[in-house]
Amino acid sequence: MVFSTSIPRHIAIIMDGNGRWAANKGLPRKYGHSRGVKTVRRVIDLCLDLGVEFLTLYTFSTENWKRPKEEVDALMKLLEENIGDTLTELSDSNNIRVRVVGDWRVLPGELPQKIENIINRTEGFKKLNLNLAINYGSRQEIINAVSNIASGVKSGEIEIKDIDEALIKSQLYTFDLPDPDLLIRTAGEYRISNYLLWQIAYAELYTTEKLWPDFNKSDLLKAIKNYNKRRRKYGAI
Repeated sequence: MVFSTSIPRHIAIIMDGNGRWAANKGLPRKYGHSRGVKTVRRVIDLCLDLGVEFLTLYTFSTENWKRPKEEVDALMKLLEENIGDTLTELSDSNNIRVRVVGDWRVLPGELPQKIENIINRTEGFKKLNLNLAINYGSRQEIINAVSNIASGVKSGEIEIKDIDEALIKSQLYTFDLPDPDLLIRTAGEYRISNYLLWQIAYAELYTTEKLWPDFNKSDLLKAIKNYNKRRRKYGAI
């Protein structure tokens, strides 16, 4: 595929609208989430074609536990089904490194083991870094970072004068990832929803009315073309 404009190195996406998509069709919300998985595959395929290096998807937030138990259980089952053989096969055939950011070790059932397995299995893969934010909340991420630094100060391992952006970044879940260049949110919403608050300080934001299950390759191309119209000044003139 030929694409003449600059490709963002790191794209982050808030995948919103699965429930509304299902409701619009008179279906239970879980069907929207299932359909949303197909959109994930479409987006991964295009990112591979375009040469995007990092793709970070807001998969399950710390706030999502507040949803009805039936929906949460369906989401956990969907994650188990897709992080196992499905994602492993996709990663093996496309040289995709899979990472998970968030407090994933406390997830139920076999999920933690499946996540650990695919992280270890794909560690040397390099074509696309696929980062899934699962049981992720940016405020808690920052609290954890501050707590770790405070412990270091208390033990004498860190001096207060040494606290800077680099030190804080080193304590985040995304410590070894570049910051997102482009943040996309679907379903017409204009909020960040506790997602990568530190990391998107200078990201370009793009929203679309498309619900996530309907988001397709042409929608991603539109977002990238819009990104290329921006002048990224990082506070300068």
